[in-house]
Amino acid sequence: MAKPQKERDQATAQRRKAAGEEELRHRVRPGILAILAELMEWGDHTERTECLQTLLLNVHALGRDQAAALLQPPRHEIRLSETVARQLYQQGAEQAGCLDRQEH
Repeated sequence: MAKPQKERDQATAQRRKAAGEEELRHRVRPGILAILAELMEWGDHTERTECLQTLLLNVHALGRDQAAALLQPPRHEIRLSETVARQLYQQGAEQAGCLDRQEH
């Protein structure tokens, strides 16, 4: 006779506890999910956990220095055209002039 679901769940929980498994959860936005889906496709992974564990193992295998470079958050560079920079300067100058006139 098959074990009831409750017994199977308890046995699974005991095995996980004995193995030291810990569940990790976090929320992500659609852009991160899209990146994960693409990585899964590249690595021919069918499960998110498999892909994430493989990524962690491979990044760790790179060593401290190379892994640290990969773990830096991406920085966005903002470049203003000359036209936009000129408009911002003009608006700032106008506001500064208004403030100067208010003080007098």
